[in-house]
Amino acid sequence: MHTKITGFILVLFLLVSCKSDKKKEEPDTWRTKKAAVENATHNQLLDVEKEQGWELLFDGKTMDGWHLYNDPNANSVWEVVDGELHSNANDESLTAGDLVTDKAYTNYELSLEWKISGNGNSGVFINVQELPEVPTAWQTGPEYQILGAEHMDYDVPEKRPGCLYVFLPQKNEVEVKQGDWNKTTIKQVDGKITFYLNGVLTAEQDFNTPEWKQMIAESRFSNYPEFGKTTEGKIALQYWYFETWFRNIKIREL
Repeated sequence: MHTKITGFILVLFLLVSCKSDKKKEEPDTWRTKKAAVENATHNQLLDVEKEQGWELLFDGKTMDGWHLYNDPNANSVWEVVDGELHSNANDESLTAGDLVTDKAYTNYELSLEWKISGNGNSGVFINVQELPEVPTAWQTGPEYQILGAEHMDYDVPEKRPGCLYVFLPQKNEVEVKQGDWNKTTIKQVDGKITFYLNGVLTAEQDFNTPEWKQMIAESRFSNYPEFGKTTEGKIALQYWYFETWFRNIKIREL
């Protein structure tokens, strides 16, 4: 009897020991940041975001809510690929142009993620006025700059990612790592804008001030009478010859 008990205890010890060794060999990988990134769900709202008033501007499947600036029925360069909004720079048969929201916005917070080719140039235009006599979105809407890290303008202070394009250098320095996804946040409240890149504040400006009017007057945008004149308008994504990808585009009106 004593022998049987001893043998049972020995077997039990070996089983516990094997389990312990197995735990050592198989770390708790589900808790890691790598696993969280791999299992992230995109183009969806959390319940808390819905409670806060967020709405999706891109559902990951269609281009509902968007159209090509001044050409809504065009076979455009913009397409949905694998849950991402992509600008196809490789098919010259497609109609090139900026993608603009169907709806106009005044006070809001916009959040999106983007990735761009190394020498790519893009941006987010705000307060865009879609007018037949104005051929492009950038002739009316100030721009949140998006730029690839290998672009020749990357180190130009007023043209770096996150800038209020050509008007202000980065308020706080932030770099982008080429090939990674970057997060943009744009807030506008009563004409006062704040830009963020990867959580860092990069620009602030009040579009109601004489200072802003003077900044326009001293720039090349003085040649475009509709530029920067309003604090309400559509949001546009810039197409500029190179590939760009967007996802998790959402907005909440304030």
